[in-house]
Amino acid sequence: MMEKLASIEEHYEELGRLLADPAVIQRQDEWRRHAKAHAELEPVVTAFREYRKVEEELAENRELLKEKLEPDFRELVAGEVDALEKRQAELEQKLRILLLPKDPLDEKNVIMEIRAGAGGEEAALFAGELFRMYQRYAESRSWRSEVLDAHPTELGGFKEVIFAVSGEGAYSRLKYESGVHRVQRIPVTESGGRIHTSTVTVAVLPEAEEVDVAINPEDLRIDTYCSSGHGGQSVNTTYSAVRITHLPTGMVVTCQDEKSQLKNKDKAMRVLRARLLDKAQQEQRAELEEARRSQVGTGDRSERIRTYNFPQNRVTDHRINLTLHQLSAVLEGELDPVIEPLITTDQAEKLKRVG
Repeated sequence: MMEKLASIEEHYEELGRLLADPAVIQRQDEWRRHAKAHAELEPVVTAFREYRKVEEELAENRELLKEKLEPDFRELVAGEVDALEKRQAELEQKLRILLLPKDPLDEKNVIMEIRAGAGGEEAALFAGELFRMYQRYAESRSWRSEVLDAHPTELGGFKEVIFAVSGEGAYSRLKYESGVHRVQRIPVTESGGRIHTSTVTVAVLPEAEEVDVAINPEDLRIDTYCSSGHGGQSVNTTYSAVRITHLPTGMVVTCQDEKSQLKNKDKAMRVLRARLLDKAQQEQRAELEEARRSQVGTGDRSERIRTYNFPQNRVTDHRINLTLHQLSAVLEGELDPVIEPLITTDQAEKLKRVG
């Protein structure tokens, strides 16, 4: 591992020299490519340099302990050795994680699809709450969210809402949200005061660029129709809504969120590309079934991943047996206390597989 880290540090320094080269600075595309690679290596190199510094200090203190020392000073040095050994172990674990193969999709933006499941209007209302939770989480990380298509209900919920989240590392954190989300509470529509259980499904798809998914225009059937629902007279009386059918797979995507037919077509194509990329990824994962089973949050839509229990102010993530009595905070977008343990568990599983 140390040889690999030394090689990475050498490459990092070479990239630093290139970034300062006037000839490279003039070639902006090349400079940006080097800057991105340099930034990606920086956490590894920083941790490696700290590891070597700790290693040097540890060796010096161990040598010192071999000498004849005053009892108080020996105790002080021994305490320093203990602290340095602990830090060395932490850095070694951190470096192992940093050297794990990166998911090539992690830096992509995402398209999230939230759909009401069992529970009727109550499920639709909770779908709306999850949508707002993810919007608030995106805001907290300075990500941008954009509604691509929505089917609201009269009480303020959603039968379905599809939206994009754009920002650094969006997929790397939100990919763990795919699955069935269960809510337990007394519905606002229930007068008897009984606790009901409803479900909402969440799908998180990496947003595909045109270069990621090749779509033959001849494979598409594009229909236009009048939008329905909210939006005013112009939306409801013009053929602005778009339905795209991908003939080889039978996938159908609709969008009526915008007044412009062109904008709706563009949004629908974004969703279609994401779904086609996700389909290809799912097929690839099916070929690697053992690896898929050992991962956390692989996006199985039928898997019940989390329960939100309102009477107990409790959130439980069933994949890692995590329970937090912070439901109110989580629904306000404070998702990191749930996502961070999922990331840690996922990394631990990957470390086991690489030995």
